[in-house]
This record gives sequence, C-alpha cells and structure tokens, in this order.
Amino acid sequence: MADGSTRQREWRVTGMDCGSCAAKVRGAVERLPGVECVDVALMAERLRLTLDETQTPPEHIEKAVRGVGFGIAPKGARPEKPKGGFVLPDGAFADAAEAVEIDSELEEITGPTDDAPTSWWKTSKGRLVLGTGALLAAAWASRLVLPAEIAHWAFVLATLVGILPVAQRALAMTRAGMPFTIEMLMTIAAGGALIIGEPEEAALVVFLFAVGELLEGVSASKARDSIRALSKLVPKTARLEVGGKTREVAAEKLQLGQVVQVRPGDRVPCDGEVIEGTSGVDESPVTGESVPSLKEPGAEVFAGSINSEALLRVRVLRSAEDNTISRIVRLVEEAESARAPTERFIDRFSRVYMPAVVGVAVLVAIVPPLAFGLAWGEWIYRALALLLIGCPCALVISVPASIASALSTGARNGLLMKGGSVIEAAARTTHVAFDKTGTLTHGRPRVTDVSVLSGSGDDLMALAAGVESGASHPLGQAICAEAERRGVGAATATGGRALPGKGAEASIDGVTVSVGSPRLANERGALTDDLRTRVAALEAEGKTVVIVLREDVPQGLIALRDEPRADAANAIAQLRGLGISSVMLTGDNPRTAQAIAEGLGIEHRSDLMPEDKVTAIRDLRAEARVMMIGDGINDAPALAAAHVGVAMGSGTDVALETADAAILRNRVTDVPGKIRLSRATISNIRQNIAIALGLKAIFLVTTVLGITGLWIAILADTGATVLVTMNALRLLFFRPTGTPEPAGHVGLTAETRPDRAAAKT
Repeated sequence: MADGSTRQREWRVTGMDCGSCAAKVRGAVERLPGVECVDVALMAERLRLTLDETQTPPEHIEKAVRGVGFGIAPKGARPEKPKGGFVLPDGAFADAAEAVEIDSELEEITGPTDDAPTSWWKTSKGRLVLGTGALLAAAWASRLVLPAEIAHWAFVLATLVGILPVAQRALAMTRAGMPFTIEMLMTIAAGGALIIGEPEEAALVVFLFAVGELLEGVSASKARDSIRALSKLVPKTARLEVGGKTREVAAEKLQLGQVVQVRPGDRVPCDGEVIEGTSGVDESPVTGESVPSLKEPGAEVFAGSINSEALLRVRVLRSAEDNTISRIVRLVEEAESARAPTERFIDRFSRVYMPAVVGVAVLVAIVPPLAFGLAWGEWIYRALALLLIGCPCALVISVPASIASALSTGARNGLLMKGGSVIEAAARTTHVAFDKTGTLTHGRPRVTDVSVLSGSGDDLMALAAGVESGASHPLGQAICAEAERRGVGAATATGGRALPGKGAEASIDGVTVSVGSPRLANERGALTDDLRTRVAALEAEGKTVVIVLREDVPQGLIALRDEPRADAANAIAQLRGLGISSVMLTGDNPRTAQAIAEGLGIEHRSDLMPEDKVTAIRDLRAEARVMMIGDGINDAPALAAAHVGVAMGSGTDVALETADAAILRNRVTDVPGKIRLSRATISNIRQNIAIALGLKAIFLVTTVLGITGLWIAILADTGATVLVTMNALRLLFFRPTGTPEPAGHVGLTAETRPDRAAAKT
C-alpha cells in the first residue's frame, strides 16, 4: 500500500435484497476520493474496500451507504440506537422496531442481542405493505359510499403515502450519481399516473411495488439461511480442563494445546485431536457424511461434529477463527466475490439497458402524439408502464442468486468452490485428470496377500510384525496394522535393525528373522524358481512383495499395495456417463500404474515428476477443458495449471486455500457430483435469464400496444424478480450425488438425527 493511511476496511451492510441493491451500495462509495477495490457481497452482506483515510474518513463511507437507504456497521461493531428510534440521513426515519430489525440482522457479527427476531409485519417494508394496503382498501370502500370526487382524493392520498419513502430514496440515489433506479422509475410512474388522472391505478402500483419489495427481502433472507446456519454449528461454550477440573468457557476463547471434554450428545467445540476415549462421531454437519466415524486416540475431529456415544478428551489444534467451520464460512463468503463471467456481462449490460429503456419510454410518450396526433394521456400512460417493466432487477439478480444457492448446497455436501467463475469453468469440463496416491487410492499401502510356505498365516504375521514393531516405513506399519486387524500379537523381538533399501531384521527366540525385498532373499540364496514365479505374478498386479526369512529360509510372502478407494471405479464410470474423459497421472512405475488403471477403467501416464504433470495438463488444455484432482500439496503446480484445480482432503489448509475447489469427504464420486452441481447451476442461470428477459419482452410489446397497463407492469417487474429468486432457491434442494440423502442427514442445520435428539446443542 502507498502509506499507513491506506488500508482495507470492511463493513456489514443490511437491507440488500438483490443485485440492484448491491450496485447501489457500490455506486454510493466508489465515487468517493481515496476509495479503491470496492467489493460488495450480496449474500454475505459485506462491503469491503481499500480506503485512503486522509481523503475520506470511514464515517463518510457509512454516511454514503446510509444515505442511499441501507444499514451499515463496521465488522464486529454494533450501531447505536437512540431510545425510541433514530434518524437516517436524507430524512429516512426508522423507529425502535426498525432498529430491532437492523440489530437482529447484525447479530452474526456483533454477537447475540436481547431482541427477539422481528416478524415481517414489524419491519419497515412490512409496515409499508400493510399501510398502503389498508389505504387502498379504504379508498375502494369509499368509492362505494361516497361521491366520486372524494373517492378520487382517497386514492391520491394512498398513492402519496406509499410513494413518499420511495421518492426519498430515489432523490438520495440521484444525489449519489445514480438516477436510473427502480425507485426513480416508480416515483415517475406513480407521479405521472396522478397527473394524467389515474390515481386508482397509481395506488395499486405503489401497493404491488411494496409487496414485491417485501417478497424480495424474504427470498434473499431464505437464500442466506444455509450460509448463516454454518456459523451456528459450533457450540458457544466448551468444557475446558483446568487443574484437574472442568469449567465452561467461550469456545472462541480456546487456545492451542488446551484440552476440552466432549460429552455424548455434545457438539465438538474445536478442531482437535482425540487424546482419550473411543466414540462414534457424526461429521455430517461438516462433511455431509451420514455414517458416524469412529474416533480413537490420535484421530482428528472437526468443530461442529457431534459426539454420539462416549466421553472424549480432545486437544485443541486450531483456534476458533481457523477451525474447519470458520474456514468453510470464509470460503463461501469469499467465493461470492469471485463473480462469474456471465454475471459481470449482465452488470455491464444493465448499465446500458436502463438508460436505453428510459430513452425508449420518452420516445413512446412524445413521438405518437407529436408525429401522428394521438392522445397525449394514452401514450404517456404507456410510457410510464414501459418504465416499470424496464427495471433490470430480475436480470441483475439472476446469476448471483443461483451462484449463492449453489455454493450453499456445495458446502452442505462437502463440495467447496471459490465462486461463480469456478462453477462456470467446472460446468464446461471435458477432461478430468487424477493424481493416483491419496486421490484415487488411499495413499497408504495395505496388505493384500499372505502366502504361507511354512507354518500358519498367524505365525507368519507374528514374525513379520515382531521384526517391524516400531517401524517408521509405510510397509512396516502396514504389516503391523494387518497383524493387529487379525488379532495376532507381534512376536517378541530383540536387536532389530534396518537393512537400507532391502528391509529389516531382528532376533526372535534366538533366531534371526528378516523381512525384506526379493532382492534380499536373492542375495541370501533363498529366492527359488518357484518363489521367483510367485513374486513376479504378484508384482504384475502392481503389488510390492516382501519375503519373510527365518535363518535365510523362506517362511512366506506378504504382498502390499496402495489400494484404490472403494468408490473410485464408480466415479470414473459416472464421469464417462457425463461424457467426460478421465486420465490418471502418477509418478509410480508403469507396472503399478497399469494395474491400478486397468482395475478402474481409466487411461494413465506414469513415471511423472511434478513438472511432467504440469506439462501433461498443459497438453490437455490445448484441446480440452481440464479439471485436475490432487491431494493439494505435492500436486499444487498441476492444480494451478488446470482450468479447475480440486484438492482432496478433509479440511486441510491446502485444500481450502490453494485450490479452486475442495472435496471434504475424500470421496472420488464427489468429483462427478461437483460437475453435476456446476452444470445444474449453469442451467438454472440460463432459466433465470430466460425468465427475466422473456417476461420483459412480452410485456414491453403488450404495453406499447396498449394491452397491459401500470399494475400489470409492476407485477411483471417484481414478479419476475421473485420468480428468478425462487427458481435459484431450487438449487438448495439439489443432490449432487444423484441419490436421496440418508435418513437423518443434517447438512448445514443445527438438527441431528431423530435417534440422536439428545445431541442438539
């Protein structure tokens, strides 16, 4: 930055219901001196910008936003509320009920308040609907019992009361350099209708506009609910162990290394490591996985997951602001700033579209009367209706509403994407490149075959586990794990030592036992022709073979392999069904790579260094749209080279921060799920654009022809906005896996399964 006076500032802005609202906030501040990099996030209700405070103090930013009719407070602050109400700039008044509404909306950043959630009829928009509706009903009633002249003025009164707050905002927008707004169009239309003697229709238009504004607010709130629910997953308090006793503390105050107790039914208050206890933990709030995961000492647990069965003692590994839930919330909110190309195009289009509509309306009002001698009143009326239809609110919100719903659905299912541009790129994917180790496979070897030459299988595993006890090598650890799985105790060994590049050996019952490669057996003259044939057959399957020798006499063979994930073959088949080609990129030798690839039905390239993977991705990019799936660490260069880089891993820093997207559940089938969600989102966006433009096109024609009037025009505008928003909300119910959610799947809600009702926090 240029100097110490220039820094990034962030506020919470309330009252934004659509993309047009976000544009108003952006327009109000970006013209101020010293303001750069303005980012307004509609669903996250966030204003972020770079500010030179020597040119514009932060207070002027807040005044500008309030001036165009929105609530604002710095991140982490609570606005002051004078007793009985407060006055917003430009004469917009909000009473105590409105103050409660704004304070409730700010609760996410300022902490809980004592106020209960405000019902819609207590908000300013709700009161405007009720007030204008009552006045309109009274005007209609007066027409039945009073002279026409008095009823006429009743409709005028209803119009003026309803349009006054709208006109105030229109003037504020104009002073801020934004004359082409729906508020200004409404003011002109209602005022024009009064002038040409149509007060009844003017009053009806004002009422329908108020209803539409209220519905937009409700729809926007629904769209935010899933994202807001994320932050509520982590409990407010934790049972901290201090001096052998436990006490409740705020979960956000937990520090690294502290130990907390998590009782059955409690939510885990932090990302941590189990140090004592064994229990099933429901991780569905975080990963979407409905089957409880067994947690034992050494296992990692996520904040927000639910302990199901037994007491766990957990050591804190991450601070509250860095736990998995916080990072997911941060990612989803930041993703909104990465706007889709389609959204950016529509924003540019709407800036030209609005003035063009106003120009056409002016021509409709004056050309027919001047050129053809037609009635001024009739064509002014049509021009006013044209103004209302021309508002681009539905078009502007068509993309961000769909993107926000998709991001929320993805987060609920463990599929994270960094914004609309990533969603669009993922939807166009034609080729998927997979890393092998840790992506298509588990990333650790497992014993696949035990071939006994002398004695029993248990005896063979006991000898091998005895030699490998305490081993740090992955093969040795896999042998010990297999012995434990079989319930076989490791033989007591002494004098253990490693044989670099060959294996290990130790003394068991006074006899030297070796566990090593075929090369070691060959050096010791133990590799017979029959043994060599068995080894070759296993290695042809991509397996690593070790031979157990007792006094250089072969006792048996143990084969190991990094096995494919159970769902890997299914994922490849699903991608094929979507018309997407797959390829496996691995640094393993050709024989192992071929064995894994053949089992999965996927093409492969082997013996690749990291730079070779980048070259392979660039070659694919030349003729295809490429998505790369890796573990997010050693595959970082290849992830960056692809059109979309997706990191596997349950909440790892790299998975959440370096790739374009992340898969939290370590399921390969989530890759086609991510693509299905992206394609559904693009389809939803196209539907929204068709709804927005289609309705406007129809009613523009019918209005010019005199078939439809003002009240139909406002229905076409607000109705299209509500239809577009509701259509976007359908994505909240989309299932990327294509299968019904298991019973009790909690997604991103605070509810648990019926059989775990006690687990509510």
